[in-house]
Amino acid sequence: MPSKTSAGLLMFRMRDSRLEVLLVHPGGPYFPNKESAAWTIPKGEVAEDEDLLGRAKIEFEEELGVAASGDWMGLGSVKQKGGKTVHAWAFAGDLQDDFKLVSNTFEMEWPPRSGKVQRFPEVDRASFFPVEEARRKINVAQTVLIDRLIEQLDLRKSGGV
Repeated sequence: MPSKTSAGLLMFRMRDSRLEVLLVHPGGPYFPNKESAAWTIPKGEVAEDEDLLGRAKIEFEEELGVAASGDWMGLGSVKQKGGKTVHAWAFAGDLQDDFKLVSNTFEMEWPPRSGKVQRFPEVDRASFFPVEEARRKINVAQTVLIDRLIEQLDLRKSGGV
């Protein structure tokens, strides 16, 4: 697989008969005040010949600090604006009431050209959102993943969106 391939998981739950999806907000210095179209499904880069679903599960746990398990629903793939292909699966789940985000970190030179290397969390927030709010927050290319989930759950007819 080319290095511009990622795999991720879209956790969902029903709250008050409405679908909600779990999104994560990227950490680091470029995103602190960005909300609209900045959130994403928990995902990460896939190595060549690596199992996509296996990588998606690993990334979910690394970014949130909790393991993902359940019945996997394939959501296919999407191509993001920058050219990255994201393969995704959905599963029903929830976070415990006492959930505390524990994300892996990355290092980068910050501020640029300063010679200083700082460590940042890969994800700084995680939250469930009702579908309409999620559509505003998620990376634009990933909105189709929400649509595919709704179709698979057949919620359009029942009004659970």
